[in-house]
Parts: sequence; structure tokens; C-alpha cells
Amino acid sequence: MQRARCYLSGERAVVLELEPPVSLESQQRIWGLNQRLRDHESVQEVIPGMNNITLILRDPQQNALDAIERLQRWWEESEAEFPASREVLIPVIYGGSTGPDLTVVAEHAGLTPRQVVELHSSSEYVVFFIGFQPGFPYLGGLDSRLHTPRRAEPRVAVPAGSVGIGGSQTGIYPLASPGGWQLIGHTSTALFDPRQQPPVLLRPGDRVRFVPQQEGVC
Repeated sequence: MQRARCYLSGERAVVLELEPPVSLESQQRIWGLNQRLRDHESVQEVIPGMNNITLILRDPQQNALDAIERLQRWWEESEAEFPASREVLIPVIYGGSTGPDLTVVAEHAGLTPRQVVELHSSSEYVVFFIGFQPGFPYLGGLDSRLHTPRRAEPRVAVPAGSVGIGGSQTGIYPLASPGGWQLIGHTSTALFDPRQQPPVLLRPGDRVRFVPQQEGVC
């Protein structure tokens, strides 16, 4: 079992943080702990993250220290949850003006841009959690050869639908925003639509495959 530490964050939050590495097994246990605590009387909100989970307490002055001890125990007792999983295909145009960092990833990996596309689109990814933006999926399962550090200087504006790599993960920007991930392609699939119910396309546990469309690489 991965070691975990619990600590207070601000006045209302208690955080349980796992030591690396990030794994699907640990995320499944975080999902299980999230389900267990969602309706707990002393917890106002549960926020599952990547290798961590945060509790927002209803009465932090009374419950904070007790929550640290109990959260540690709950983690040790937690079991993996296997939520209903869907396979979602995401069409992607790789490279070109919408994937300006494809060559950066290729050079870092010692591969050609086409090999990067083949590797990126041949894996099946799992949505570990949704965060940063509404509907932004943090996807586990990126081939280790494609692990690439984030940009030293984030872009001021990243277009919605951009597919990127940040460290050991890949993901998709649902909305236009600043961002520091290496952009390798673009999808026209909407990941967030406030007019829909639910408004987000993906949820934790879903399996994602990228399908290359017209490619901007040779």
C-alpha cells in the first residue's frame, strides 16, 4: 500500500496525499473513498484528485484534528471502486498549426512526429479525474516514451479542444485558457457543454482512445 500523509489546508480542508507513483489502482481506491465520504455528516464536499483527496469540513474548528486521524484510517481501510466505464473515441488532427509542439515531443523522445502520433493514438487511456477546467480529463496510460515536461513558459491562450502532453499524462482542454502543456493536436469533440446534462463528456473511469484524422505531419 502506498504511504499517505494527511494535513490541514487552510481553515476548512483536510488533504490526504499519496506518495508517487500515480497508478490506476490508487485512483480506484481514491474513487472508493470518495463514494464512502460523500454523504458523511461532517463533510461538506469531497474533491478527489490525482494521488490525493480533499475534504471540505462543515465545522473545521471541531472536526479538523479528528478528521486527519480518521481520514488516514479510512484510507487504510479503503477498497477499490470500479465505476461503470464507457469507451469514448476522440478524433484528433495531429500536428500543424493546432499541434505546434508535436515536433518538440518527437525531439524529446528521439522519435519522428509520425511515430509520436502512432504511439499516442495506439494506447487506451483511463480518466483518472476531472479538474483544472470543467470537463478537463487527466488521462493515465501515456506511453513512457512520450513523457515530456511542460513548457517552461505557459501559453497565454490555448484553444479549446487542444490535445496536449504534460509530464506523464495527456489530456484535452475543454475551454480556451492559458496553459503549459505541450500541444500535439486538436479535436472538434466538445468536452464541456453547459446546455447538456451532464455538461461534461467524460467521467472518472472512462476509457479513451484517440483516433487520428487528417494529420499535419509527414
